[in-house]
Amino acid sequence: MSFAVKWEEKELKRVSVAEGVSVEKLQRLLDAGRVVIPRNVKRAGETGNHEIVLKAIGEGMSTKVNVNVGTSKDYVNLDEEVEKAKIALQYGADAIMDLSTGGNLDETRRTILKAVNVPVGTVPIYQAALEKADVRAVVDMSSDDLFTAVRNHAKDGIDFVTIHAGVNLNSLERLKRSGRILDVVSRGGAFLVAWMIHNERENPFYDEYEYLLEIAKEYELTLSLGDGMRPGCISDASDRAKFMEAITLGELVKRAREEGVQALVEGPGHVPLDEIEASVKVIKHVTDFAPLYLLGPLVTDIAPGYDHLVSAIGGAVACMYGADFLCMVSPSEHLALPSVNDIKEGTIVTKIAAHTADLVKEGQRSKARRLDDEMAYARKNLDWKRQFELALNDEEARRIRDSRPSKSDACSICGELCAIKMVKEFLRK
Repeated sequence: MSFAVKWEEKELKRVSVAEGVSVEKLQRLLDAGRVVIPRNVKRAGETGNHEIVLKAIGEGMSTKVNVNVGTSKDYVNLDEEVEKAKIALQYGADAIMDLSTGGNLDETRRTILKAVNVPVGTVPIYQAALEKADVRAVVDMSSDDLFTAVRNHAKDGIDFVTIHAGVNLNSLERLKRSGRILDVVSRGGAFLVAWMIHNERENPFYDEYEYLLEIAKEYELTLSLGDGMRPGCISDASDRAKFMEAITLGELVKRAREEGVQALVEGPGHVPLDEIEASVKVIKHVTDFAPLYLLGPLVTDIAPGYDHLVSAIGGAVACMYGADFLCMVSPSEHLALPSVNDIKEGTIVTKIAAHTADLVKEGQRSKARRLDDEMAYARKNLDWKRQFELALNDEEARRIRDSRPSKSDACSICGELCAIKMVKEFLRK
């Protein structure tokens, strides 16, 4: 199989060093489609953008974190969305998605592309739908509207796009029989469900998938095959609609690979802890181990205001079982458009989940554990400078220590009664 993306040796070397894997292994995984490196050919030079930092997502690679930003129809402030993207990068985001639905969508997308140097993704159907006069007019979208939106985003240099091609008449029929509490919580999925029911036709992204692949190949665009049937609550977590869509996505991954197009798969959603392993492993198997990108999963529905923590719990478990890419969930999930501080908190917590998973992941375990071992030695030596250097959020660690200082060189929980200090002293004797 020959992929549209032709990587230079220096690019592969850079990524292999960052991931702690050999160039040969990285190339094998890229050739098999088990790893993707999202990058649009337009990002290099033609857009006048700075060089993108390449990020490998998939088997054997470190767990990556995406952060969603974007305007809404209720709140439009482009400067704030750019600030959110920059804050996300400051605290460790590996990718940014612009999910804007308000204001000038073209301007927002292009501004964010210029502001960051990591892969940027979008959901083109949002723009196709919102260019209609009324939100209910999404059912009047034509096939051309959908593909024009994809092409325009690709022309601008977007690196990966969410495409809900698995929301088809087959999965819709399973949805109707499912008895779900929350039928469809994916916005793009909802647009297409409404479109198919109104027009009594197949989803154009599924029906004309070959054309989508042509566009992707032309721009070296990575397809993020969206989970439009993802469960929106714990009770809906493992139904036929979700798994029917996953089976379809596996078929679409195979067709993308045959055409040399990079593809990853998006997954659930809301899943109780005891169903996460099965959910991840089934999706991985039916998609031939395509990189798996998860929103969460959220492991309970009753923690509004803390859904970034709920998501991190599920995300760490999911990545332990094979998920590769976590979408940040902010404290304001289900409540409001996130603030800059929400983005900061959500990014930090998701990075913690990603590192927690890397501590047990094949191919990343030794690299991740070196950091934890360094922290252990820094604590043994009461080396506060090094502890702060290793901290995922050093400013918060410093703030807490400074707020309750100790008269000793230990922390103020124990002071001179510090167990580490006491035992270390007696072991010297």
